[in-house]
Amino acid sequence: MQPQTTPQVPSINQDKGFRIWWKLLRPHTLSAAFIPVTIGTVLALNEGSIKLSIFIAMLIASILIQAATNMFNEYFDYKRGLDNESSVGIGGAIVRNGIKAQTVLNLAIIFLSIATVIGIYICIMSTWWIALIGIICMATGYFYTGGPIPIAYTPFGELVAGFFMGTVIILIAYFIQTETLSFTIFLFSVPIAILVGAILTANNIRDLDGDKENGRKTLAILLGRKNSICFLALMFIASYIITLILVFSGVATSWSLIVFLSIPKAISAVKQFIGKVRPIEMMPAMKATAQTNVQFGFLLALGLFIGHYM
Repeated sequence: MQPQTTPQVPSINQDKGFRIWWKLLRPHTLSAAFIPVTIGTVLALNEGSIKLSIFIAMLIASILIQAATNMFNEYFDYKRGLDNESSVGIGGAIVRNGIKAQTVLNLAIIFLSIATVIGIYICIMSTWWIALIGIICMATGYFYTGGPIPIAYTPFGELVAGFFMGTVIILIAYFIQTETLSFTIFLFSVPIAILVGAILTANNIRDLDGDKENGRKTLAILLGRKNSICFLALMFIASYIITLILVFSGVATSWSLIVFLSIPKAISAVKQFIGKVRPIEMMPAMKATAQTNVQFGFLLALGLFIGHYM
């Protein structure tokens, strides 16, 4: 008989130098910031030329807000005693690398402050109504894991993240370029919002057991692991079907169908969750989910860009 072998899984090690701060940003989640900005800006091309300076400003501000949200997550989970040295999927700056919790909180506040300054520039170049929306977005980032009832601990995490990091950002990115909005732009935002939510679903599937022990009520806990994986698959399917509908209804050109090139990555994400129970074993699936968002988003942006000039 052949001896049984244990599958190789990533290990959790203490990081050093720049890598500590890089992992604190949780870079695999930042696609939820730059993909919507890119798509909203490309959609604005249909109304004429775009202002590159506003695009860059919006891109940087969105990434800073997402990174700050991740830091608030790290800080508040540590304060509530939810993170430890063996926790998977966290930056680990506090519990593994000895960075003071207050330092992480201060850095998050600095990031939001810089985003605010950039937001003022965007308002000057467009409209001050953006300031109100920006404040709501930043407050949502804070209350996602902060406050008495964090959004991330409820079944509404995917809905809130998808709406604000998908739909709202696309609408803002489009509006600051064109000063108009339409239902069509909202329709384009829906598949991206779903995929942003999918990143959270994948995260919650991975953390299901630990979250349940700590009293969270995420959607993954309510559905159970098997049903949550099915739900993740349905989220992927819905994104592709909606894109297909947009093309066949004439809202998008056939070039948008290139998003289907990202299907293998979506399939990989679902398959890598099946049969896994240890959080560290599910990290490849979590990564594949984020990569699906990146691939789908860039392909959609490319298809919209090509379709505009063809």
